Amino acid sequence: MANLNLGRTEFGDQANAGITLSEEEALSILTDWVPNERLQLHMKQVARIMKSWALEEENLDEEEAHKWWLAGLLHDADWEKYPEKHCSVIIEELESRKIDPSIIRAIASHGPSHFGVEPSTKMEKMIYVFDELSGFIHAAALIRPTRYEGMDVKSVTKKLKTTSFAAQVNREEINDALGRIDRSIEEIIEFILRHQPQVS
Repeated sequence: MANLNLGRTEFGDQANAGITLSEEEALSILTDWVPNERLQLHMKQVARIMKSWALEEENLDEEEAHKWWLAGLLHDADWEKYPEKHCSVIIEELESRKIDPSIIRAIASHGPSHFGVEPSTKMEKMIYVFDELSGFIHAAALIRPTRYEGMDVKSVTKKLKTTSFAAQVNREEINDALGRIDRSIEEIIEFILRHQPQVS
């Protein structure tokens, strides 16, 4: 894999705080930049989980929760077309559109071992938590005849311990992300299972 380190930890301009994309604008970037429907689904799932967490667990208002949704929706926007420049292309795009720097930095924080940006805010820590783990849960759902229906926390934790299953999923990153928040893995899995299946 190419060196994806962004070489910086500050993004955007604080003068642009509060400036966001509309849902329509963000979805337009998604469809234009990401032809792969499976990747689109992953990004929509992370977006939904992020917004749900912001509303339900952080008690944020709709305006603030929309920022979490945007970070989740666009975190992998450049992965398919620009894998060698993953994260830097979407970051530059959002900076050129003068988007709130908190959204941009959250995107830059979703893989600290890759991008060199340590998550510090709640939004940054949770996108790191939800990204890899939600992808793993989706992979586990796909091999079940009933998909998400009837899926429980215990079955997910068991699969996580089976290293041959979804071997491409980095368990170390999942554990590292979870170690940065004051929640158990069971709580996070249960939250994802409640919200992720609602995205199709």
